[in-house]
Amino acid sequence: MKTALITGITGQDGSYLTELLVGKGYKVYGIIRRSSSFNTERLEHLYQDPHEKRKMELVYGDLNDASSLAEIIHSLKPDEIYNLGAQSHVRVSFDIPEYTGEITGMGTLRLLEAIRRTGCKARFYQASSSEMFGKVAETPQTETTPFHPRSPYACAKVFSHYLTVNYRESYNIFACNGILFNHESPRRGETFVTRKITRAATRIKLGLQDKLYLGNLEAKRDWGFAGDYVEAMWLMLQADNPDDYVIATGETYSVREFLDEVFCLLNLDWKKIVEIDPRYFRPAEVDLLLGDSSKAKRQLGWQPKITFKELVKMMVKSDMELAKKEKILKDVNE
Repeated sequence: MKTALITGITGQDGSYLTELLVGKGYKVYGIIRRSSSFNTERLEHLYQDPHEKRKMELVYGDLNDASSLAEIIHSLKPDEIYNLGAQSHVRVSFDIPEYTGEITGMGTLRLLEAIRRTGCKARFYQASSSEMFGKVAETPQTETTPFHPRSPYACAKVFSHYLTVNYRESYNIFACNGILFNHESPRRGETFVTRKITRAATRIKLGLQDKLYLGNLEAKRDWGFAGDYVEAMWLMLQADNPDDYVIATGETYSVREFLDEVFCLLNLDWKKIVEIDPRYFRPAEVDLLLGDSSKAKRQLGWQPKITFKELVKMMVKSDMELAKKEKILKDVNE
């Protein structure tokens, strides 16, 4: 049985990747930080299945603690390591730049050093980001497009990206960077713009909320489904040679178009509901991201399966169920 170690296992990507790996017969270990409250909601369905539960185990560690990472890697000797852990909110990275650099950047260094020092032969996946392209030099963006990061988060990701390349070239570690463009799902955190929209829109539809406050509606992104993208992560580590890949749909939509799609499904007019709040604008904006994943399609055989419209419909349906439960509780308590 193959074993995999995942940082960020409790996040959107971590939960989908765990599902994928467990389904392929892996034993999955996930690193979580010690907390006074549980943050494992996205994994609960796996815990509730006794058969699947045996294939997953959570261990305490922290990307800010090199000794814990080294001990975990030394004791588990995983076949594959997926570094998905990060302070991953771009806007928030302007407010806490030092912490973002410490976890999103230095955390990767600590992991790679732990692999090197323990002599672990694990294949390593680094979650790079389309935000690294920032003020884009060309459209669409490929593996050779120069980086121009426009946030502390993106800067930290560039640092991690080149570290991964450096450790691959210097120490012969099987290390890959997946330059993933925006990928969403019903499990997306509610502070991210897509989920913020679908969550608010469904609550507004049921009378639980009046307004939705957003920032830049003209920003354009290449939005895919997280479930499709974690398959690309796995495929990278099954290849004969380590390499870096752009993972994207090749289509771009603005936040405004995302709003159109969501509110149309709910038969609402967002223009009467949405208000622009300057607090949500970034100090340095990224206007357009559009990825070319030809290399991944050619070398890995990867293809996105879920379309933009299907993704939006999936998120609206899921959040409508949440809103209905919320409304029932509200009605009971009134």
